[in-house]
Amino acid sequence: MADSPLQINALIVDAADPERLAAFWSALLGRPVVGRMGPYVWLQRENGLGLGFQRTGEPKTAKNRMHFDVTSPDPAAEQQRVEALGGRRLEEYDAGGFLVMADPEGNEFCIIPEGPFELDDEGRADYLG
Repeated sequence: MADSPLQINALIVDAADPERLAAFWSALLGRPVVGRMGPYVWLQRENGLGLGFQRTGEPKTAKNRMHFDVTSPDPAAEQQRVEALGGRRLEEYDAGGFLVMADPEGNEFCIIPEGPFELDDEGRADYLG
C-alpha cells in the first residue's frame, strides 16, 4: 500500500451541553445542525471539513491549546453578534492583538479581519488600534 497523507476530516469540540454549543456555532457560522449520533452533534460540512460537538463530563478548566480563527470584514461589529448569541470578549488579552472571544462554554476563538494584514513580533495588528 502506498503512503498517503492523512487528511483532517473533522474538528471536535468537547462540550458539557453539545446541543447548546452546536446552536451557538451554527448561528455564528451559518452552518446548520445536520446530525446527532450518540454524544455528538454535527454541523453541516463545508469544504470537506466537519465540525462536531461531543458531550463530556468535565468542564473546561484551562486555556485552549488549539482554537478557531474566524474572519470578518468588520471584527468589531462581529463582536456584538457573538455577544448576542451568548459568547463574550476575553478582556485579559492585550489591546491591539486579535479580538479574542469565548463561546458559551469558554472556548477561546479569534475574530480576524478578512484579507491581508500586518502583525508585529508580539502578534499585535494595527486594525484594532
